[in-house]
Amino acid sequence: MSVAEGTGGMGGGDGPSPVVQRRRLRAELRKARQDAGLTQEQVAEAMDWSLSKVIRIEAGTVGISTNDLKALLRHYQVVDPGQTGELVALARAARERSWWSVYRDVAPPGLLQLIGYETAASINRNFETLLVPGLLQTEEYAHAVVRQWEERTPERALEDRVDTLVEIRMRRQELLERADPPLLFFILDEAVVRRLIGGKAVMRHQIRRLIEMADRPNVTVEVVPFTAGAHPGLKGPFVVMEFPDAADDDVLYLEGTRGDLISRDVPEEVLAYREAFEQLRKMSLGPEGSVTYLGKVADEMT
Repeated sequence: MSVAEGTGGMGGGDGPSPVVQRRRLRAELRKARQDAGLTQEQVAEAMDWSLSKVIRIEAGTVGISTNDLKALLRHYQVVDPGQTGELVALARAARERSWWSVYRDVAPPGLLQLIGYETAASINRNFETLLVPGLLQTEEYAHAVVRQWEERTPERALEDRVDTLVEIRMRRQELLERADPPLLFFILDEAVVRRLIGGKAVMRHQIRRLIEMADRPNVTVEVVPFTAGAHPGLKGPFVVMEFPDAADDDVLYLEGTRGDLISRDVPEEVLAYREAFEQLRKMSLGPEGSVTYLGKVADEMT
């Protein structure tokens, strides 16, 4: 089990994911506009674009064509060929299709963003209050969870939708098998391993999977026991992702009943959750103690 942190790999071994490239590009474009002393409204008027187009480009929610980018950079008086070339390369990379883009009609936008970031992250810190994190779920456990979430789907479409969402979850786990996998730190509230999802056999297999994954050098699994009492994670599950490039700030992912939230531009908020994560580690049973505990829970389910 790993208890040390270091550097990790990039998305799929082929470079940063399009989500991260788009994020870098939006930051550069915003800076270039501000350096030029222009407002978004002024840019929209000068480029004969809608204001919403400028806002969405700077928010990273849409891509930008090469021609539009070159025209925008001329308006910002960015004339350095090297800088222009780098930004054009970023724009092209940001528009590349990723494996998860084919699921756009099924998966929530927040989930697709999460996949994009976690694929490119070098360190992933995940705290869960109720369910095993998706990256560690067995297929049987995932089926039981997704089926419950999709109970309102019409019966004729239920099986296909559940199968597709579980397929996405299993494909996310491919990053665990990369030659350069990220460092993964998972903290679980005790409720996660005590909640019987899918029956005893499914849960026993799931807990055995947690033990197996915790034995990997890049994976740490820790459990915060009920006896720890109130703790900083009671507000809900969260993920903090760190990237190998110092230019990329940490990303915070918050999971909630009303949808998922990606926080990228509020450093103080991200820092607060990083500090909460470290507090939770101190309140946990520790890596070795957690694995021992998980073994006992699995034995109880025979």
